[in-house]
Amino acid sequence: MADMPIPHGSSPRAALPELSTVWLRVFLEVARHGSFTVAARTLGWTQSAVSRQIASLESALDGAQLFDRLPRGVRLTEAGRVLVPYAEAVTESLHGAGRELAALRELAGGRVRFGAFATADAALVPRTLAAFRDRHPDVRLSREEGLTPRLLDRLTSGHLDLAIVSTTGRTPLDAYELHHLLDESLYVAVPASHRLAGQGPVLLAQLADCDWISGSPRPESTLLDAALRQGFRPRIAHVVGEWTAKQGYVAAGLGVTLVPALAADSVRPDVVLLPVLDEGTPARAVYAATVRGRSPSAATKAFLGVLAEEARGIGSSAAPVA
Repeated sequence: MADMPIPHGSSPRAALPELSTVWLRVFLEVARHGSFTVAARTLGWTQSAVSRQIASLESALDGAQLFDRLPRGVRLTEAGRVLVPYAEAVTESLHGAGRELAALRELAGGRVRFGAFATADAALVPRTLAAFRDRHPDVRLSREEGLTPRLLDRLTSGHLDLAIVSTTGRTPLDAYELHHLLDESLYVAVPASHRLAGQGPVLLAQLADCDWISGSPRPESTLLDAALRQGFRPRIAHVVGEWTAKQGYVAAGLGVTLVPALAADSVRPDVVLLPVLDEGTPARAVYAATVRGRSPSAATKAFLGVLAEEARGIGSSAAPVA
């Protein structure tokens, strides 16, 4: 059987009526009380104002009469009875939306998805998580760990709301809104038996003849950029990614390694940290990055605030030295 032609100017689906939610609210009050007068009293309106709202609603519904006007009160017509569940569904949906939006504003719900580079997990991230959980226990938090370039990719793609990143690696950060958290000082970890242990701050050039332990076979775009700035290329003897493993190599006398301030509190007792003199230049700046032009949620803004507080508490505080 051939499809029936659709008349010119018509639609295979009925056109959606343009309805005001105020009309629906007034309609439900009149239906509930069976009276324009009582509905007006409940709403704090005049009876004539209620009558106008119902007339506007009936007009928008192609003149469908919703109430029979009786000597005393009103009664739903068949059209009115059909409309009741739809009006209730619309108003309940709007109430639900209002409740959820209020919960987001009041941080009684919502979520924050954030990422952080590894050494931020030593102190900054756990302290922030603990403080935020105490203040906003109903906000869901999820965390990813990764290097700054990957975290920024995840942020751009919408998989993260916020990323804790650093300037190490010289990753372009111009496309992001950056919230400065702290400037990190740098330390060199040496075994307790090392000749420089106990001598205070050092220039990296004083360790130019040492074997180095690094997370990369090349110093470029790592913390060991600092050695290049001080005029020597470090001899990387062991490539070790995990921080606690690096400490083990140092304690065993297999080399020395650089430690950012964020990780300094977690150093083991048989390793000594020496502050690095780098002509006043911090090893790296640490930021919380969000996507420029994308409005952060109330929960994300609150998380940023707590993160900044904890960062101020950590700052570039001195680590234990010999």
